[in-house]
Amino acid sequence: MFSGIVEECAKVVGIEKDRENVHFTLTCSFVNELGIDQSVSHNGVCLTVVKKTADTYVVTAMKETLDRSNLGLLKVGDEVNVERSMMMNGRLDGHIVQGHVDQTATCIAVDDADGSYYFTFKYAFDKAMAQRGYFTVDKGSVTVNGVSLTVCNPTDDTFQVAIIPYTFENTNFHNIKVGSVVNLEFDIIGKYISRLMEYK
Repeated sequence: MFSGIVEECAKVVGIEKDRENVHFTLTCSFVNELGIDQSVSHNGVCLTVVKKTADTYVVTAMKETLDRSNLGLLKVGDEVNVERSMMMNGRLDGHIVQGHVDQTATCIAVDDADGSYYFTFKYAFDKAMAQRGYFTVDKGSVTVNGVSLTVCNPTDDTFQVAIIPYTFENTNFHNIKVGSVVNLEFDIIGKYISRLMEYK
């Protein structure tokens, strides 16, 4: 379980394909605090630490994860938003994030908001999935590349998020341009409510 409050950007320093799996080697400031079997969110995807050295750690993504997320697009040198799992005695500064990416979206616009930015994303709309909670609502929560954000101006298949300078500088939002592919996790509360409505 995560909060969507990104700790920092880790750097990809190695990628190894192993049949249908991909092993990613990364480095960040808290490598020495990680343990084997620990869960870490990578661009919003919960992955398990399987190996580590003094200054790097390795996580493995299987085909299902690669198919649903943007991790398969990563290259050596890319920045990845990372967050360790939430401590139960801490504050929930973002929203409840599972680390289970639902699908990807594509950035279709970046607009200057006189110091901040509006990013617009478009995703594949499916009415049946929307009825199960896979959609956005105005002022609701969405996770983009692991970042907990508030939705603005949603349509059936697009939404905007407002990014303040701190978030822009301290997450990989500073690398997102028109055409960039990002990971989405829709709000789990909306999914549960939608599911319960099926039994009315």
